[in-house]
Amino acid sequence: MNTLAPLQRARAGLDSCVHCGFCLPACPTYLALEDENDSPRGRLLLMGALLDGSVNPDDPAVRRHLDQCLGCRGCETACPSGVPYGQLLEATRESLVTHRPLPLVARLVLRLFATEWALRSVLAIARLIRWSGIAALLARLLPARLAMPFAMLASSARPAPASYDARGDGARGTVSLLTGCVMEGLFTDVNRATERTLTVNGWKMRVTADQRCCGALHAHAGDAVMARALARANIAAFERSGAEVVVLNSAGCGAMCREYGHLLADDSAWADRATAFGAKVRDVHQLLASAGPAVRAGADERHPRLGTPVATRVAYDAPCHLQHAQRIVDAPLAVLQAVSGINLVPLADSDQCCGSAGIFNLLLPDVAERVLAPKLSRIVESGAEIVATGNPGCLMQIGGGLCLSGSAVTTRHPVELLDETYARAERPR
Repeated sequence: MNTLAPLQRARAGLDSCVHCGFCLPACPTYLALEDENDSPRGRLLLMGALLDGSVNPDDPAVRRHLDQCLGCRGCETACPSGVPYGQLLEATRESLVTHRPLPLVARLVLRLFATEWALRSVLAIARLIRWSGIAALLARLLPARLAMPFAMLASSARPAPASYDARGDGARGTVSLLTGCVMEGLFTDVNRATERTLTVNGWKMRVTADQRCCGALHAHAGDAVMARALARANIAAFERSGAEVVVLNSAGCGAMCREYGHLLADDSAWADRATAFGAKVRDVHQLLASAGPAVRAGADERHPRLGTPVATRVAYDAPCHLQHAQRIVDAPLAVLQAVSGINLVPLADSDQCCGSAGIFNLLLPDVAERVLAPKLSRIVESGAEIVATGNPGCLMQIGGGLCLSGSAVTTRHPVELLDETYARAERPR
């Protein structure tokens, strides 16, 4: 049996690399670790060496360098040859799993996300720990390495949700939200804000029952079997909803869902359905930006229902899987520009990864910390009071890092800020 079959099938993409090195300054682990083997070019050479047999799949050094990749896909944006690095990485990890199982922690986490009742229970306990203040307390008392998970959890707490009469004519069509695991479990208010702002901007919301985890964590880790099973369940669920558009407010989930067609390309019963599903997927910022969005009261304007703007300084940090995987750059900024009472400030290196990368920060906290450090420095330099970003992992990774550094800067989803504008206005004009 060819245990490297998934990588072999992706070989055409591997052969398109010309080893120019443009990817090096775009790679956060190369910048942090300063090792060519921890760069996209170096990892592509390792993949080629696996296929030609010059390195052994059981070699722990090979596995280490591939495991240390965040999968941020920043190299794809920088690559002049169009190398599909993300797909190659997933194919390689799928191949290597047959030689050595994933670490126990990874297997437990992936099984948890695939088991709906267990995940709901764990997230309910996490909300209780957050609500009780235990998470914030342990973040202050424990050593930094042990404190980080609690700081991340504490940073996921949201202000009191906005309340207003969200009405719309539904003229733009029907849309259903993939609520997500962590988004619905820890960022419930962001999901409700997403639904309200879309309704105000002319979309008619439909509820999709029997949704599952999108499978991104599984695909990134090499558990393609479970990723495909979850993808099939979601495709069937959203087909039953009849919604014209599938919307997501999580960059990582959105990138995964757009690529269901690739994930299920070899499944004759599902390939066409997966491609059709992916074509319906949109990020929430895309839908809001295409609608206007309603209410364009900037930080230097006075709207009779909005009061006097307070000019809060907000910096936008681009989630990797929004900017590099989905290539959505301008839409989140358009949403933020429609928010009343903020002053957008530039954030240097906002296209660089924060080090979250799904469960990467749990498995390799040392590397994640080194990747996060320059991000925190840039945030301090920006003078921002709020960092806006559209992915739960980024919200928590950056939020946790800021918490441990003693910073008063908070993280928010852009949709939350727009939702608050609508609440202050009572009704958008």
